[in-house]
Amino acid sequence: MDIEWSRDECAFRDEVREFFAANLTDELRAAGRLMTSVYSDHEASLEWQRILVGKGWAAPAWPVAYGGCNWTVAQHYLFACEYARSGAPLLSPMGIKMCAPALIAFGTSQQKSHYLPRMLSGEHFWCQGYSEPASGSDLASLQMTARDDGDSFVCNGTKIWTTHAQVANWIFCLVRTSKEQRSQQGITFLLIDLTSPGVGIRPIVSLTGEAIQNQIFFTKVRVPKANVVGQVGAGWTVAKHVLEFERGGSAYAPRLQSELEDLRAFASAVPGDATASLLDDPLFKAKIAAASIRVAALEVYELRVMSKLGKGEPPGPAASVMKILGTELQQHISELALEAAAHYGRAYQPQAARPGGPVSLPHSNDVAVGPRAAVLAPLRYLNERAGSIYAGSNEIQRNIIAKAALGL
Repeated sequence: MDIEWSRDECAFRDEVREFFAANLTDELRAAGRLMTSVYSDHEASLEWQRILVGKGWAAPAWPVAYGGCNWTVAQHYLFACEYARSGAPLLSPMGIKMCAPALIAFGTSQQKSHYLPRMLSGEHFWCQGYSEPASGSDLASLQMTARDDGDSFVCNGTKIWTTHAQVANWIFCLVRTSKEQRSQQGITFLLIDLTSPGVGIRPIVSLTGEAIQNQIFFTKVRVPKANVVGQVGAGWTVAKHVLEFERGGSAYAPRLQSELEDLRAFASAVPGDATASLLDDPLFKAKIAAASIRVAALEVYELRVMSKLGKGEPPGPAASVMKILGTELQQHISELALEAAAHYGRAYQPQAARPGGPVSLPHSNDVAVGPRAAVLAPLRYLNERAGSIYAGSNEIQRNIIAKAALGL
């Protein structure tokens, strides 16, 4: 595997870096810097998406015919590296990175021509309807029903942990259209307009004081059968396709390296023993070094996966490996940041951040007790606890590796 970038790839990297430098406003940089999870401030995310759409870079993984970029695997990786380096707010992945691949792979031409442009423009803002109160990692046990009623389905049930449902106007849902012997059968992938009569949304306030997750209730909600993606009863196949993108659709290492750089900068300004900084403390310095080695090893692994993808080979269980290593490293780095924050990490200051949803305290980014990195540390620590659960828990990912890679 050759990991040296070519002259053309270096030129592309420089182009991306210059574009970010020229188009990221102070407000957008602040929104990226003050994120507390993988979800950005909603308005900032949409504004940055508008700028990227103008450049043609909002959905680079899509086919060119639908607004994507004809990039090599190396260009996608370099774009991810520069994105993380720039500190730009993240775009919501629910539409562009999750629902869109399902539509492109399984949708009708009418569905693609209707939904994809509106997804790019932000006219349609999407959320994901998979988990239910009794169906999380065991997703196939879902119970939300869609009863056949002529040209429509009538939907009843509930979805939970639904990110950004409070600002979304569309949701892609897994619903049960029939009961079969195998729980994976009889499930349908359905697109539902959240402005439909019978939809109720209740926010869930997290430990960090943020209301990013929600529970949605569907009571006799009528949905046209034209909104089925793929075949009725074959939604499990579509869902697995979406989960591949959610688990391993992008590399973790670039953002982890950026987080480590921020942690080093913060630790170098925190007093340690005597007049030395915390970064000079041998024990903490060793912890940073060990984390750096783990991130570097993940980067090599991801580059190998990218090399396979560039040859047209599927990632296979590598997507699960990346998900496990990436989310557990995110958690570890957040633990180190909380250690560096010390007593400042005990303060409860969600109002000093720019999370992906409203907070339980009055929102004022200008007032914070302690260094801003210390203020954000406990919020990020708490949010990162979910990383090893969402998109299929890491225990489930290990089962996939055991079966698919080890033959156990």
